[in-house]
Amino acid sequence: MATTIQIPPLGESITEATIAQWLKPDGSFVKRDEEIVELETDKVTMPLPAPAEGVLRHGAAKGDTVRVGAAVGSIEEGAAPPAAAAPAAPAGAAAAAPAAPTAAAAAAAAPTEKGGAAAGGGRDDVRATPLARKIAEERGVDLNGITGTGPGGRISEKDVEAALAGRVAKAAAHAAPAAAAAPAGGGASGGRGVRREKMSQLRRRIAQRLVEAQHTAAMLTTFNECDMTRVMELRGRHKDAFEKSHGVKLGFMSFFVRACVAALRKVPSVNAFIVEEGGEPAVEYHDYCDIAVAVGTEKGLVVPVLRGCEGLSFAEIEKGINTLAAKARDGKLTLDDMQGGTFTISNGGVYGSMMSTPILNPPQSGILGMHNIVRRPVENPEKPGSGEVVVRPMMYLALSYDHRIVDGQGAVTFLKHVKECIEDPERLLLGV
Repeated sequence: MATTIQIPPLGESITEATIAQWLKPDGSFVKRDEEIVELETDKVTMPLPAPAEGVLRHGAAKGDTVRVGAAVGSIEEGAAPPAAAAPAAPAGAAAAAPAAPTAAAAAAAAPTEKGGAAAGGGRDDVRATPLARKIAEERGVDLNGITGTGPGGRISEKDVEAALAGRVAKAAAHAAPAAAAAPAGGGASGGRGVRREKMSQLRRRIAQRLVEAQHTAAMLTTFNECDMTRVMELRGRHKDAFEKSHGVKLGFMSFFVRACVAALRKVPSVNAFIVEEGGEPAVEYHDYCDIAVAVGTEKGLVVPVLRGCEGLSFAEIEKGINTLAAKARDGKLTLDDMQGGTFTISNGGVYGSMMSTPILNPPQSGILGMHNIVRRPVENPEKPGSGEVVVRPMMYLALSYDHRIVDGQGAVTFLKHVKECIEDPERLLLGV
């Protein structure tokens, strides 16, 4: 009896997924609830467990886009698991002739993709990202000889490119004597290769939402700068005791999350959405602050949500952000981690960004952009109007907002309040 492997409901608004990779080869024996295939949606990457025990038969290839409810394979129930390996022969005994492979073993060893293992970049049971497999297939790289450095030992495109670089360097070393003997003017031309890659579901969704934000919102960005001196001094004095007490490092994000919560309370429209009600536009206000924090991964930018920030301590914020970032890097974010969010913070400063205009995360009405900290000459804030110049660690802040429900005064008030909380962090403890 064969049990069909179907794509289950994957969450609200998700209607299709891409076969990122088969975790078990065609013809292999699998146990019930064992992870057999990895699905990539426009929001998360998730494994699909086996619905029964038996021999796995692939019905869809890696890279195929399948609808929710579609069959992607089957499991032949009743098949016996592969026999255990025979005990090793005693020392000195003659080696026995190898037995003919069983049908199941032959099916498991057979290549499941066009071009086979040698030309197709390795077996399906090698853990590698879809992009790494595609590059390997196109360039004829055997994944079996590559050690993965990604999460869980998975091979990334960087690992494949490193293997390619090593192969090129080896070939260049062999070709060096011939190149030295070649006549002048006979050098090889520079590389002009072109390759195309299918956009992942996540990347397509990111593109769709960014374009949607620019087409539907009256987006505007306002800027300010803040002096990081007080926060850096406070963090420097207490970071060791904080980490010892709470088991997590004290970063700048917890200060900015708390500052944004205070500013959202002061300007509720930045924490609101425009929604449809009876065919008419309405403004939905929120009494809570679920803040999405942008995290960069090898697959693209994701924005998991830290919920109930208005009631979280500094330690809880730092722990929550660390947990979400780790899940994002390991590809373990759930739909619940990604859904919702009333405001977003994006820290381009970790990449060295000096200034940017962040794009809204629909249907949200505001996003704060943080940037790198640079020591710059400014007028001494402790002696305003004196003309005295001092060098301070400064950060540019950018607030992009939907001008349909947030006016300029509200946006400037919000950003100014964030600045004041960062420059005088005691305000965060007093709630002012």
